[in-house]
Amino acid sequence: QPLNAYVFAADGILQGASEFPFQAKSMALSGAVGAVSFLAINSNDSSSSMLVHVWTALLVLQLVRGITSTVKMVDTNGPIQIWKSLEK
Repeated sequence: QPLNAYVFAADGILQGASEFPFQAKSMALSGAVGAVSFLAINSNDSSSSMLVHVWTALLVLQLVRGITSTVKMVDTNGPIQIWKSLEK
């Protein structure tokens, strides 16, 4: 749940900063990585339940969303000027 909370908060920050094109690309990348991870896990591990595979793929999806959101937020041209405020 903490990962989901972080991703949803980051979504709100990026939406408030009107970073919609970035969010669309980020979600496309995250969805693709999540789908590939599901297919890879599902084809290589037939011993566990498919529900476990779905939850694992959702975890991967949220991890990639969190990483891409963090990259954008700490970017020097991002909506939060973290590095510029630390340099002063």
